[in-house]
Amino acid sequence: MNGDWFLRGRDGRLSVYQVSGDVVRCRAEREPGGPWTTVRTVGGDQRLHPVLGIGQGADGYAHLVSWRPTGQGESGLVHSTHFHPRLAALDWNALGHPLKKGDRTGTPAVAVDAQGRAHVFVPDGQGGVRLLAQKEKGGWEAWRDLKGGEVRDGLAAVTGESGLVELYAAVPDGILHWRQEGAGAPPVLHETLRAPVRPGTLHALATSPDSTTVHYTDTFGDLCAWRPGGKPATVLPSAGSGPVSAVRCTLDGHDCTLLAQHSASGRVAFAAHPTEQESAGAWWTESGPPLPVDARVSLTTDADGRVAAATLSPSTGQLLLTRRKDEPGLALEAWRQV
Repeated sequence: MNGDWFLRGRDGRLSVYQVSGDVVRCRAEREPGGPWTTVRTVGGDQRLHPVLGIGQGADGYAHLVSWRPTGQGESGLVHSTHFHPRLAALDWNALGHPLKKGDRTGTPAVAVDAQGRAHVFVPDGQGGVRLLAQKEKGGWEAWRDLKGGEVRDGLAAVTGESGLVELYAAVPDGILHWRQEGAGAPPVLHETLRAPVRPGTLHALATSPDSTTVHYTDTFGDLCAWRPGGKPATVLPSAGSGPVSAVRCTLDGHDCTLLAQHSASGRVAFAAHPTEQESAGAWWTESGPPLPVDARVSLTTDADGRVAAATLSPSTGQLLLTRRKDEPGLALEAWRQV
């Protein structure tokens, strides 16, 4: 999955999306902080490839994008909108193929602008990135070529506090950054960072009115952070080899960025630092039981503004959840299976 799959809806309910075989499934809280619903299939009964890109707008709506087989060696992208965690999502709607026809070209990434328009990014298999954006009054614009060069899979799309959409992509010698110059405008290639980046480790987060920050693991095993216009900063050694999840939250009255990663020991590791102040230092603290090798972790905040963390194992379907206790520091409740 690409994007945050553990979300808070507009009504405060938490929900989780997961790829299960050839379908996407969802489950959600029946009420904020309450018991959870049973697992439901999203978007109808179309057969999908096991890939999912997720983006959420300020309105709380979740936009889901996947690939579906359309013929021998042929695939097309599909999109669904989930307005409310406890209601059924819209049926999958065909988006076509970024090159008009062919097989899958890469994992989609999704961001939603301030007007609620989904922006679907996908590597085109030719070293570049293609974009399909929703129109403000319904429907979709034509596919747009954003260029790039030697783009690797694992795009990171994000919407800044300004409501404008940005995109980060790993290339062999660094990271490319695209940014909208205005509402409704196509993102343009804005800056290139030369750095040793491990593909598949990018995670982008809005961190101030003017900036977004991308976290990534470098080839030396360090977790780094970069804001376009500045230099990258090493935050701390990576806890594991998988992607990191990040969320902004208030800890003891301070605006902080909380990081979580499936650690090499099998548990979840957490670290926090003041937002956009990586030099203040951070350290990992592990929590919870050992997890399956394929388990992923995702962070959000609940209806009360408390940090919540979830882990999900595709092989077992096991979903574990914890929240921050109502006390100083980052004390967490006991992990529980949902």
